[in-house]
Amino acid sequence: MIPPGSTIGILGGGQLGRMLALAAAPLGYKCHLFCPELNPPASDVCFKHTIAEYNDKDLLKQFSHDIDVCTYEFENVPTNTVELIEKYKPLRPGLKSLSVTQNRTKEKSFATQNNIPVAPWQPVPERSYLNKAIDKLGIPSILKSEESGYDGKGQFLITSRKNEELDIAWQRIGKVPAILEKKINFEREISVIIARSIDKNYKCFSPIWNEHKDGILDFSVSPAPISNKLKFEAEKIAITTAESLNHVGVLCVELFVTKNNQIILNEIAPRVHNSGHWTIEACETSQFSQHIRAIVNLPLRDPKQITNATMKNLIGYDIDHWHELEESRSPFIHFYGKEETRKGRKMGHVTWLYPPTQDIYIPSDF
Repeated sequence: MIPPGSTIGILGGGQLGRMLALAAAPLGYKCHLFCPELNPPASDVCFKHTIAEYNDKDLLKQFSHDIDVCTYEFENVPTNTVELIEKYKPLRPGLKSLSVTQNRTKEKSFATQNNIPVAPWQPVPERSYLNKAIDKLGIPSILKSEESGYDGKGQFLITSRKNEELDIAWQRIGKVPAILEKKINFEREISVIIARSIDKNYKCFSPIWNEHKDGILDFSVSPAPISNKLKFEAEKIAITTAESLNHVGVLCVELFVTKNNQIILNEIAPRVHNSGHWTIEACETSQFSQHIRAIVNLPLRDPKQITNATMKNLIGYDIDHWHELEESRSPFIHFYGKEETRKGRKMGHVTWLYPPTQDIYIPSDF
């Protein structure tokens, strides 16, 4: 066990890093942030902040000497960065979780190798492969860049076999290696968040129903309105994923529920996840506290959900309406402390709690 009083290094300075640091403090841990941004959300709540690019070897070495264990709050950290840190200090989750999930070809191959169902797909390393991939999968299909895809970025829906549209699709994703994925006719999107410890114990949070808008998570509801059979299958995918990656920490599997009640893996996030922010108020142990416990080798706690919850992201100028939220249903509002409000930027979130006897609360738009 890494004892209280020790320092946790966090790669990345966004809101996830912020909430991890807030969860670490009551357990007695300090957090040291490493990221290139000057005033990121997590810097307000970390005792130290190294401002540097992720390829700055000298400062990475110094950072490694100043911490006792390291984690990351997003999966687009360069693999050579974590390889360097692993030479000096434990890094949890490890390199395998990062390298598999930051590349869609590797992620789909990993799922197939572990008998996790995915949508039909084809690799598209170059534009010349796209026509053959379309011939195999048909339309509609989605072209997705291999790397750096999140919140709907790096994706293009293809609805025509014409070369003109295929050229546009290739340009839109940046003319980079990609995969083509058959568009799934799904009933709803769900996710399962799991924590796994060094000694291979695991705890699953209740499955979550997620709704997206413009490729960005709009709101989440837990528990998801699905059958016990689907709940079991979804949790089984999360367990298989965490065990096959030998993952330590929190991990999220994003899933499709098809119209014929099959579950298909969409993506893996090797970290705490936006769809789990409601766990801060609605569970005995939040996803953030569970992640800290896992990486310092404290026993995992019961993630039991004590009440139903709906969480809504405050995106862009939604944040200006926070005072209106205060007037309804006793919400829990979280501000991320970002200096600039921009369209499509996650500025905060709000969570509503209500008993299981009440209908699911669907938040309205501003």
